[in-house]
Amino acid sequence: MGADYKVAILGAGFAGLCMGLRLQAQGQTSFVILEKADRVGGTWRENVYPGSGCDIPSHLYSYSFEPNPDWPEIYSAQPDILAYIEGVVEKHQLSSHIRFNAEVVGAAWDEAGGFWRIATASGGYVTAETFVTAWGQLNRPKLPPIEGRDDFAGQAFHSAHWDTSVDLAGKRVAVIGNGASAIQFVPAVAKTAATLTLFQRSPNWLVPRMNRPYTEAEKAQFKAQPAAMEKVRGEIFEMAEARLAAKRAGTLPVEEVPIPLAHLHAQVADPALRAKLTPDYEIGCKRVLISNDFYPALTRPNVELVTEAIARMTPQGVVDATGRLHEVDVVIYATGFETKSFAGETAITGLGGVSLAQAWQDGPEAYLGLAVSGFPNLFMLYGPNTNLGHNSIIYMIEAQVEYVLQALAAGRPLSVKAEVMARYNEEIQQRLAHTPWAGTCTSWYKTADGKILNNWPDTARAYAEAVAVFDPAAYDVVKVPEPAE
Repeated sequence: MGADYKVAILGAGFAGLCMGLRLQAQGQTSFVILEKADRVGGTWRENVYPGSGCDIPSHLYSYSFEPNPDWPEIYSAQPDILAYIEGVVEKHQLSSHIRFNAEVVGAAWDEAGGFWRIATASGGYVTAETFVTAWGQLNRPKLPPIEGRDDFAGQAFHSAHWDTSVDLAGKRVAVIGNGASAIQFVPAVAKTAATLTLFQRSPNWLVPRMNRPYTEAEKAQFKAQPAAMEKVRGEIFEMAEARLAAKRAGTLPVEEVPIPLAHLHAQVADPALRAKLTPDYEIGCKRVLISNDFYPALTRPNVELVTEAIARMTPQGVVDATGRLHEVDVVIYATGFETKSFAGETAITGLGGVSLAQAWQDGPEAYLGLAVSGFPNLFMLYGPNTNLGHNSIIYMIEAQVEYVLQALAAGRPLSVKAEVMARYNEEIQQRLAHTPWAGTCTSWYKTADGKILNNWPDTARAYAEAVAVFDPAAYDVVKVPEPAE
């Protein structure tokens, strides 16, 4: 008996939908997208906190084959990004291929049948010749292991699971963490809350958000002249690529440092507060953030920045390392995501019943960030070492999807050779040692021992070139027993 589908795709975010759209464009109808929620959108469906938006300009943070002349501003907000995604799905009538409320909890390679058996949380399963995962890297919220965290008597939630039923007006609010999400929602919360206490572990390099609305004339030109829109996209891409070129571990590129420091000095007059907000590590070692209103929010009289470590939590609030109790009504965790597993809690088993967790016991690795030895016809979008710190991940995803389409054309179960994957990842780690992410800071890009699991070491264009041509010699053909007469 054959498989239900040629291709099964996990996730209906940007990556999973891109895979489905490109399959559909090639005339393939035998595919399904398995989505845990009841609507598309991935991270842009889930992150609904105030101020949620993207730090890549919208004309680049969108599909190249689906340009949008109606972006309202250079850096669009979460509602506009989600509307774009939903609009593309509706335009291409892709919903007929999406199975909603179908959370994937496991997948196993059926060696006798030569296909993937994919289990869902409802107890059912589907089978597919190829399994394409689009887990994403920033969708599994992480709560900090603070002593007494569960003892807190007030309301508490993670920023990625924003509780819209909680009215913050007039409340004493604590925000734990000051990363990319916090700098977006802190300004809005500061205007509403009676007090806001921000607990910072380390400061970020911050640059101005050069945002503005697009004029009606500009949008009209984009509609009338698609080439003008493509030109804008290309200019944004080239500027993004150029920002990476001069960065090396242990350096502070002269063309970049004056900008964040001048931004800080212009917006924060208090020297003591400025000192707390000045990083002591290389620019780029952590994600460089963009904001025009974060620093001003911290200068408000109802906002306090606490840089002492958190010792514990009590029913009343948060106790810092000096023993001071900060009494609050609401705690918002802006503590990021679990980024090292990639597969989350999904149990994946390949040849010989070996699990992905076993294959990755020393940390996630994949050939080109896409394929893992011993797991035939399993391809990962936005997998290990494909994240960027400077450019659009949509560009990377599109390059990966085209590679997967070439692999599918082979028409046989393929498993990347172990020696090919090992050699590739050794080279990647050597190259990563000369990037800003290998610097002195602690970041979600790397493990405690310094291995960088998430990021690609070069330009986005270099990655697209690396995956431009599928090389069958890098793969073994997995034999499938002939069906019995």
